[in-house]
Amino acid sequence: MTVAERIALMIRLGEHLRKNDDELLEAWMSRTQYKNPWFTIENQQSAISAIADHFLKEEKLRAWLASYELSDSVLAHKVGLVLAGNIPLVGFHDILCVFLSGHISRIKLSSKDEFVLAYLIKLLIQWDERAMAYFQLVDKLADVDAVIATGSNNSARYFETYFSKYPNIIRKNRNAIAVLSGQESTDELHSLGKDVFRYFGLGCRNVSKVYVPTGYDFDILLTALHEFRDVIRHSKYKNNFDYNYAMYLLNKEPFLANGCILLREDKMIASRIANLNYEYYSDISSLENMLEQRGDEIQCIVAQEALLKNDTFSFGRAQTPGLSDYADGIDTLGFLLGLPNNN
Repeated sequence: MTVAERIALMIRLGEHLRKNDDELLEAWMSRTQYKNPWFTIENQQSAISAIADHFLKEEKLRAWLASYELSDSVLAHKVGLVLAGNIPLVGFHDILCVFLSGHISRIKLSSKDEFVLAYLIKLLIQWDERAMAYFQLVDKLADVDAVIATGSNNSARYFETYFSKYPNIIRKNRNAIAVLSGQESTDELHSLGKDVFRYFGLGCRNVSKVYVPTGYDFDILLTALHEFRDVIRHSKYKNNFDYNYAMYLLNKEPFLANGCILLREDKMIASRIANLNYEYYSDISSLENMLEQRGDEIQCIVAQEALLKNDTFSFGRAQTPGLSDYADGIDTLGFLLGLPNNN
């Protein structure tokens, strides 16, 4: 397939997903939810909408690819993909990059999310049988020329050892943070709730910690986050909330709560499910220096525009990255186009 044909196929997939009328897709989402209750239909639909609207619209695809030199004459490499399973369809961007670069994906799906991605690949092959040559679903990675693997800090150590002989991208645990000035509007704080609660906080782009100015009044934040109280209806989330609430009480640890989330002062960036860590700062300059030192723990930063020198996302946007918002800041497509022996 030519570059133009591969792009056209992905544009067609985006158009198909935006119609929101695929009964088979709905069936696979239901099966996924049955096997993995964290992946609710609502959260799967949210992930699909983000992919269709931010990855697969023609104008966005072409604008993104304009920065790269794609060629119809590529020596196709077999690229092993170890996909994470923390949120629905989290590996789609990697699959997209491999396909558009002209390489072959050898995909190890997460057992937590094995149905919908496989169905989307089946659709591509159904529309153009030549696409079959670009996708291979495998139980174990072998016979690969390069690897992109995403997992926990523990699994990353294994990946780094096992795949060290291949060109690779190894991703570890990261989280999003928010920096508040105390001047945020109620609407902005409500939008922050989307960054905190979507996917139950399980994504690397979910805000797990907020930095607040010394003396910050948490009442307005707790009130805004309470608008997402329906999250407590989910049994697994509620179990985590209740367990952490009980442990803080038993251990006499100070915390704040609003019925659907627990706020706790903690220097850790990663937080427990149903928890949001916070830390005070005295001035923005010192905070920026500290954030730079901890950059390998941070996936993205949410804040008001121009509050920080760092690149930031506006409130509510953390979970809808664009095509160039690469995980861990590593240019996946550039890595693939730079593999040895490309023509």
